[in-house]
Amino acid sequence: MFELRLICPEDRVEPICEALEALDALSVSVEDADADTDAEQALFGEPGLPPPANSWERSRVVALFVSEAAAQEAAALLAVQDFFSGCNVQSVAAVPDEDWVRLTQSQFAPVEITPEFWIVPTWHEPPAGAVRMIRLDPGLAFGTGTHPTTRMCLRWIAAQAAGGGMEGQRVLDYGCGSGILAIGAALHGASSVDAVDIDEAAVTSTIDNAQANGVTLMAGLPDKAEGAYGVVLANILATPLKVLAPLLCSHVAPGGSLVLAGVLERQTAELQEAYRPFIDLQVGDTQEGWVLLVGKAR
Repeated sequence: MFELRLICPEDRVEPICEALEALDALSVSVEDADADTDAEQALFGEPGLPPPANSWERSRVVALFVSEAAAQEAAALLAVQDFFSGCNVQSVAAVPDEDWVRLTQSQFAPVEITPEFWIVPTWHEPPAGAVRMIRLDPGLAFGTGTHPTTRMCLRWIAAQAAGGGMEGQRVLDYGCGSGILAIGAALHGASSVDAVDIDEAAVTSTIDNAQANGVTLMAGLPDKAEGAYGVVLANILATPLKVLAPLLCSHVAPGGSLVLAGVLERQTAELQEAYRPFIDLQVGDTQEGWVLLVGKAR
């Protein structure tokens, strides 16, 4: 396999990518040509904020071809096009053979939630101190245990279980993604767990992951959440959490716990204000600029 690397200005990226696809490129990717330099440009903003730009001023376009001849031919054909103005060919080079499965797996090691509670990919042996663990591989749905918001939620579950607070609880995981929080609650003594998401792929992922971990739960679309729960977990983002405030609080039983994640530290006050008519929220945990908000229903 051979890759063709091009440097393109912002206004040329789209036609160049379309042309490469028409020239039978196996794949086409775009990255900041100035990455890891002082000129690096942030393309994506923080959650809840618009991106600062649509694309990079200078982009590196990388296209894969089955042979060197195909890559060279594509470079020659592009060079004579009007839309190639301002672009240049950086290189045509062979791509070294890799065991891509092994390389991908090496990026996902077991994740420690507590010394006794771990998230462990199926290709890893359980750590020696693991008393409880969730077997979970990267998939289409959010929630592998690597993100700070997921880890904070799971730490809260483990802490509640240590004090007997999860035993026999009815739990709702709203916006379940991979189902990791719902599975964590089931493993820590919850008697009944409902996991809901607007994404049907997430529902399917949750069902599969629950079966793989030997736990029983109900997974479905949001209308499957019914009645009051002793614990309501929602790891989403600040904007949808504000919109969902009345709905989520309506599902928390008197004296029950509401646990919210996906909130940046600077968004704490606005979330507390949105939920104040229903539940007073306090910061229960912080990690890498994110907060966990926790409250008890009156």
